[in-house]
Amino acid sequence: MTATARTPGRGAGARGRRAARSAGDDRQLAILATAERLLTQRPFGEISVDDLARGAGISRPTFYFYFPSKDAVLLTLLDRVTEEADAAAGDVLVRLAEDPRARWRELIHRFHETFGAHRAVVRACAEVRGTNAEVRRLWAAVLERWVQAVEAAVTAERRRGAAPDGLPARDLAIALTSMNERVWYATFAADGPAVAERDVVDVLLDVWLASVYRGAVPPAG
Repeated sequence: MTATARTPGRGAGARGRRAARSAGDDRQLAILATAERLLTQRPFGEISVDDLARGAGISRPTFYFYFPSKDAVLLTLLDRVTEEADAAAGDVLVRLAEDPRARWRELIHRFHETFGAHRAVVRACAEVRGTNAEVRRLWAAVLERWVQAVEAAVTAERRRGAAPDGLPARDLAIALTSMNERVWYATFAADGPAVAERDVVDVLLDVWLASVYRGAVPPAG
């Protein structure tokens, strides 16, 4: 995310994998589809390279032409999901002043829809992040982009007089973004106390509005 509070795309989601023969190679896509399907059935640690190759209809040696490891497959899936989330967010924050409540809700809803559609990938990445430095670095970079976008949006709302001054905008953006991450994971994974999925967008929205506007009704620009 940039100072304009727009979420940018990040280019091809090729992190951690070897260059394929062609951008849309069917075999590469088959491996990724197999991995995401298997993640809905069992933990990442129980999935082998042989499972991925067999599901994609290729041999084990052919698998290694496309990816150096199964960890690289997970990294590529995470790249693709975060790029999809960036695309879904689009220019929502640029249009925040049109109707702050509606635009914040739209942003949260779009992220919820994207991550909900790929919840098995979200769960797998959360599970391996503590032991996989590449996943940890990638996710940290993704969160930093989103934090910067929220920070810029909060700063813009304060400058136009819609939101009062308060906590440093970056600190507030970090806290809110981290909250979303944890609440979504708990909901998708049923991990500990969790907000019901039908309510999670509105619960998050209420906390965001209370934190950014501190009880004030955010005016349209």
